[in-house]
Amino acid sequence: MSYTGYKGKSLDFLKKNKVDVGNQVRVHSDLTYLGILMPRYEYSDDSHIVLKLKNGYNVGLEIDKIKKIELESLPVTKKENMPKPKTDSALPKILLISTGGTIASKIDYRTGAVTPALTASELNATVPELSRIANIDTEVLFSEYSENLLPEHWIKIAEKLNSCARSEYRGIIVAHGTDTMQYTAAALAFSLSGFPKPVALVGSQRSSDRPSSDAALNLIAAVRFLVETDVTGVFVVMHNTSSDDEIACHWATRVRKNHTSKRNAFQTIGGSPAFIIQDNRIEKNKLFNLPKVEYSPKIKFDNRVALVKYYPGFEPKIMGYTISSGYKAIIFEGTGLGHVGKIMYDAIEKAKKKGMFVGMTSQCIDGMVSMTVYDSGRDLLNLGVIPLGNMIPETALVKAMWALANSKDSAEMNKIMKENIALEFSD
Repeated sequence: MSYTGYKGKSLDFLKKNKVDVGNQVRVHSDLTYLGILMPRYEYSDDSHIVLKLKNGYNVGLEIDKIKKIELESLPVTKKENMPKPKTDSALPKILLISTGGTIASKIDYRTGAVTPALTASELNATVPELSRIANIDTEVLFSEYSENLLPEHWIKIAEKLNSCARSEYRGIIVAHGTDTMQYTAAALAFSLSGFPKPVALVGSQRSSDRPSSDAALNLIAAVRFLVETDVTGVFVVMHNTSSDDEIACHWATRVRKNHTSKRNAFQTIGGSPAFIIQDNRIEKNKLFNLPKVEYSPKIKFDNRVALVKYYPGFEPKIMGYTISSGYKAIIFEGTGLGHVGKIMYDAIEKAKKKGMFVGMTSQCIDGMVSMTVYDSGRDLLNLGVIPLGNMIPETALVKAMWALANSKDSAEMNKIMKENIALEFSD
């Protein structure tokens, strides 16, 4: 028997009552609950069990308050034989690449487990609307929580996309965890500048086993966006409101996750989304104009870059460690218009003498860095700090990693960081 995540008192309780994860059980406590016994996390306490109810929500029940637990049914282990979706030669082809996250997963209501749903058959069963919009091919590139992704993963995604640049696919979806989606989006925008097809990074804020999940709607909207527009380049496609009425298509270098759990957590900083999908309409932002540039992939990153958030009481020794540890660039997240305290000046001077790039963004997130307004800003300019306009700090970090890897010297990196390569600045 499998008691995944259960230990101590809860494990003893389940063994005594001969019920297992995946069993449908009826629990009599203050109320009576019917649901599937779910696994628990490794670090969960040992005083509760978790049921998945028929409505899709999970409920935790305290063992000491359970009067009786009854086994209703065992999980069915027979594998579903899902029919392959019929292809329609009149429809365009879309490639869906999975890197992890919940966007391309499904709930197995027999066992309570959330599992990848990435074969064409499974996608058709989970989101049948897709087969009426496009013929979907799927591929699992890797499966990682997005907080575990490194520049090496960005390279792997970019190389896969590059291999499809001249393919028959109308567009490509990258299913991705939401926590670091903005970093990956920026990395793809810089390394695949001028990419001749549309790319949509899609995620889900709510797990697919929850009634409020945004997974299916985001995925449907992303496929529609790729099929029904003639745009190219990299976008993040997520809910625009907390309800299901609008989906936003954010440009890759101007998007940021600004809420931990809301379905509309992603926002375009310094403007509005490039496109809004509402009902049967896809509306383009009149101010969004992506310049046509020749496709020139440069798929290299150097992670010897530090993103440093300045704060009152910041210890310059931290900068000293960064300088002595072989880092080649520092992106400051400064205060207001782009400032750090005088206590940092000596460390910045040492960094510049070692040939390091030092750039300035603002921790205000929105708005333009302007370092000529106050004496402190002008002092930093004299020390060689480069203002980075209204570039988002995380985008600036990714750009610096990319620029460092694709520059022959510090002068070329300075030049690249000042150029508006992928609409990372608002001119």
